[in-house]
Amino acid sequence: VQLVESGGGSVQAGGSLTLSCAASGYTYNRCAMAWYRQAPGNGRELVASLSTDRTIKYSDSVKGRFTISQNNAKNTLFLQMNSLKPEDTAMYYCQFTCNPRVYWGQGTQVTVS
Repeated sequence: VQLVESGGGSVQAGGSLTLSCAASGYTYNRCAMAWYRQAPGNGRELVASLSTDRTIKYSDSVKGRFTISQNNAKNTLFLQMNSLKPEDTAMYYCQFTCNPRVYWGQGTQVTVS
């Protein structure tokens, strides 16, 4: 499984960004998917998840502002981020859990000022 994130950047508070995670080499419906983020000095935090039964969950800090989704071809995972806040500044990673293995992308930086 290969995961490649894109879409990060710098944005002013209140703005929006959409992150993409291009996925290859996995079997649809056999992997749970998620977005994590890590700010400097902090641990990696789960932001949003999409389970194999299509259940979606969000952390309380992003609920109502972020949306996780996939394209129809199931080869790209998205994270739509609205009403961004400075505290959303972090490196964002997509993660696939295809039991028993876990795969990570290289990350994309989001900076909100």
